[in-house]
Amino acid sequence: MRRLNLSKAFTLMESGPVVLVTTHHGKKDNVMTISWTMVMDFTPVFAITTGPWNYSFAALQKNRECVIAIPTVDLLDKVVGIGTSTGADTDKFSTFGLTPVQARLVKPPLIRECFANIECKVIDIVKKHNIVVLEGVAAYVDTARKEKRMVHAVGDGTFIVDGRRIDRRKMMASKLPPGV
Repeated sequence: MRRLNLSKAFTLMESGPVVLVTTHHGKKDNVMTISWTMVMDFTPVFAITTGPWNYSFAALQKNRECVIAIPTVDLLDKVVGIGTSTGADTDKFSTFGLTPVQARLVKPPLIRECFANIECKVIDIVKKHNIVVLEGVAAYVDTARKEKRMVHAVGDGTFIVDGRRIDRRKMMASKLPPGV
């Protein structure tokens, strides 16, 4: 095996799906790109990593709600553009041609162009590690959407796209929660 520089070790594990997180602050909606996400367990509890360096963080702290929107590979250039600009001086919905859709249970909007959207409430902020813990309160998926492949950031400016799905449900049935 070839030795890997330890500072690049995160690129071996970072590859969860890249998501867009919408927030609402004052009269303004915003959206940010997040590649550091985690499913906490089989309940709808998730975590994202962000902090004061992101314009949307103040809205997360104050209003304690957001939407996790899951884009697909056809939106990759928009996702990167959103992640490399700031909501402080950019209306990202307009600039990147995204359609905000009113959510049912939270103020931040869903994103129509995304494959799925999860309305969330902030249930904890772990300041030491910049982890925002979210509880999903509603979820939506666009089953009619043709493109369903998600994108995963490697962390070095490259991305991995979902490929073939391999079914092992029968083998794992005893470990899956009912209805999954």
